[in-house]
Amino acid sequence: MNKMPSPRWFAGALLLVTTLLVAAGLAEGAQGGAARPAGQAGNQVFVSSEKDDALAVFDARSRQLVAVWRQCKRPRHLQLSPDRTRLYVACSDDNRVDVVDVASRKTVASLPVGDDPELFDLSQDGRTLYVSNEEDGLLSAYDTASGKRVFAVRVGEEPEGVKVSADGRHVYVTSEVANLVHVIDVASRKVIRNIQVGNRPRRLLLVRDGKELWVSNELSASVSVIRTDTFEVAQTIAFAPRGFRAEDVTPVGMAASGDGTRAYIGLGRANHVAVVEVASRRVQDYVLVGRRAWGLALSRDNARLYVANGLSDDVSVVATASRKAVATLKAGRVPHSVAIDD
Repeated sequence: MNKMPSPRWFAGALLLVTTLLVAAGLAEGAQGGAARPAGQAGNQVFVSSEKDDALAVFDARSRQLVAVWRQCKRPRHLQLSPDRTRLYVACSDDNRVDVVDVASRKTVASLPVGDDPELFDLSQDGRTLYVSNEEDGLLSAYDTASGKRVFAVRVGEEPEGVKVSADGRHVYVTSEVANLVHVIDVASRKVIRNIQVGNRPRRLLLVRDGKELWVSNELSASVSVIRTDTFEVAQTIAFAPRGFRAEDVTPVGMAASGDGTRAYIGLGRANHVAVVEVASRRVQDYVLVGRRAWGLALSRDNARLYVANGLSDDVSVVATASRKAVATLKAGRVPHSVAIDD
């Protein structure tokens, strides 16, 4: 294994990058977590950068870089608390989840959550964090107030995607190696169903008021649609953007519009986002974005889709009405996830 650069090197690199951005007129703020002015609306777009160990924040209206700071080793998944006052950050190489105050951009807590956390989900009341431990093959539940582990359930190898059901009774977890989605009953703390899906399932999305669970299959160029009442696969949605070989179509990240009519699926190395009509489960369009379209997030008005592109080190801003990328935000090395405080 290659030796990781020292923290001092990372800090220096981040400072240099930010200085260059400011000099180029691309940043309004400086290095570090500057507080949001009192009374100002949110409109912050947070992006995690795996290789820079950093978080960046952009102003959603001006699309200018406001600040960038070193958060932890290999930050990945980002998620806002239900009340949108806290930003949770999966720190994969530090074996913890950091809790960042959205207004001040300061870390207010760190939850030790076991080896290599990648993705997680929060209960609807924000009191429980469910996290996948990739190296240990576990789904772990933590009390967000005390930081203590409530329980852990063994699942298949390399668990990744985590999603709490609409009623909070179940937690769904993908196993990349076993090609399964595990259904965990929260009350009994046991796996009650294993659902076979496509090759290398990655992320999960609930649609149709929680009646359907969509699963992105990275190595099958598809999404499996699971009925949550029967835990059966109802349909498989295949993706075939023009000009790309099947092996280059690698769906991972997903997002759904607030009204539930549209779903957006990042197609990885195919450098496109698929637009799918939820009711018919038909692909309506493919939107060209950056290289290796990965993490997706929608603004609350559904007007803008943000797409983290892991190989072009940027975030595409897509206007959902025109289905065109209208801006590109430079977001550090290997951006992973996007979270929007709007």
